[in-house]
Amino acid sequence: MDRRAFIGAGALVALTAGGFVAADGQNLFYAAITEDFPGGVLSAPDAHAKAVTGEITLIDIRRPDEWERTGSGEGAHRIDLRVDNFVALVQEAAGGDLDAPVALICARGVRSARTSNQLIDAGFTNIIDVPEGMLGSAAGPGWLERGLPLVKDQ
Repeated sequence: MDRRAFIGAGALVALTAGGFVAADGQNLFYAAITEDFPGGVLSAPDAHAKAVTGEITLIDIRRPDEWERTGSGEGAHRIDLRVDNFVALVQEAAGGDLDAPVALICARGVRSARTSNQLIDAGFTNIIDVPEGMLGSAAGPGWLERGLPLVKDQ
């Protein structure tokens, strides 16, 4: 490959990467790897405020090793999304009410968006995503960066 072709290829890669964020400030890469769902969306501060007042049931769906590293957001229930009885545990956390508002948070919003659809398919009617997650994403800086309260041991 000659120098001109190499530079041209690099410019094409840069333009393509820029396009992932260019459209109306949306992160198109995030949109491409997550699924659309008909539920609501909350920022991390709003999810925290509603969880501690009991307005929503907040579920941290990350793995136990992730909980151990960072802790979970204050007010969140820890339910590993990989367990066989995940849906039953979420329903139990929501007091058995499939219509209760349930918000999901993960590390960066990818797993929560996908899992939201799983819960909707299981009959939940009021699922809410926290797309910035614990670590931040294009949706926001995340629970940790915002300095929201954490619970280390549960």
